[in-house]
Amino acid sequence: MPSQPLEGVRVLDLTRHVAGPLCTKLLADYGADVIKIEQPRRGDPARWIAPFLHDLPHPERSGLFLHLNTNKRGITLDLKSDTGRSLFLRLLPSADIVVENFRPRVMPSLGLDYETLRTGKPALVMTSISNFGQTGPYRDWSASDLILYAMGHEMWGTGQPDSEPAGMANKLSLHIAGEMAYMATLGAFYGAAFQGVGQHVDISIMEVLASSIDRRAPSLLAYQYCGERAERVPSVHGIDAPPFVNYCADGFFEITVGLNWWADFVRAIGEEWIKDPIFRPPVREVAVRERFDAYWIPWCMARTKKEIVAIFQQAGIPCAPLNTTEDLVRDPQLKERGFFIDIEHPAAGRLTYPGAPFRLPQSPFAIRRPAPLLGQHNREILAEIGCDAKDLAVLSAAGVI
Repeated sequence: MPSQPLEGVRVLDLTRHVAGPLCTKLLADYGADVIKIEQPRRGDPARWIAPFLHDLPHPERSGLFLHLNTNKRGITLDLKSDTGRSLFLRLLPSADIVVENFRPRVMPSLGLDYETLRTGKPALVMTSISNFGQTGPYRDWSASDLILYAMGHEMWGTGQPDSEPAGMANKLSLHIAGEMAYMATLGAFYGAAFQGVGQHVDISIMEVLASSIDRRAPSLLAYQYCGERAERVPSVHGIDAPPFVNYCADGFFEITVGLNWWADFVRAIGEEWIKDPIFRPPVREVAVRERFDAYWIPWCMARTKKEIVAIFQQAGIPCAPLNTTEDLVRDPQLKERGFFIDIEHPAAGRLTYPGAPFRLPQSPFAIRRPAPLLGQHNREILAEIGCDAKDLAVLSAAGVI
């Protein structure tokens, strides 16, 4: 197999849940040797987050954990114990990167702060991912995905118009932060490789969201200069005609028309009713929208997503199906590009996973191993620092591994 871009790079992964594991998953997927270090007995809390294979809760059957931890090796280590910390420090000389997403007070309280870890290893890169960053008055605040989105992004414009503002898709904010942490970690690592000096990368999830261009910048500018707030519109049958999201015979589809594509839209429909100039956008009068819907809804309900998308794409109009998970797995575009891949896991069996987020033809993404079982590689990795079978038995009995 061609070499991968991060081959030869070793990462000690202390992350849990979503943002941190996504960061280290991307490092692992492109060749880094990522050693996931989990709490003995229980492991990463993501092991206990649904959905579970066949709806049977089990630490080796969480879909979230299985996805976010492919290509990693796994050990267990109690970092609250003197022995556990000692073993971690013995692993450190072989590492190029450490990634953690505890609260900011945790690593210093364990004696594993960056200044301590970089002693004797000036090129070490450590990435810390936290709710609000390593400094500031909110540093130790608790927060959830929803709270971070409300504080850092643009929640006013999300949700239905007759209800309160809502969050984005579950854990989406954490995935965005994980991707940002991946890019920042790579930048710091290559900077260290060229300059010989590492650094402590400080990722604040709130600041990642606050710096996002996704709706936030235009909404803030509109409010600042015009006093206008983002307007929430219904998901289906909204304020224009046709709305962005629409029902059809087998689900939903999305379409963008407006003035830009109105003439093409009229030709694609090809029926007399659509030629009425009263429907030419923008349509704001309720009576006109209701009259439009009286024709439009039956037209849509008589056709499938596939049929409707084919009609409008042939006319050059932006239109796509609103896919279910099953639709995505069967999607011909993704099939042709081999996006989904099957991975055999020793406990969960053979499952279908999302594949490469981007393509590097000369140094490709590859699945080298499934997500690790809890403590699966204890013997293999701890042997590198001189632990034999007898040592492992003593460490296990003491709850260190």
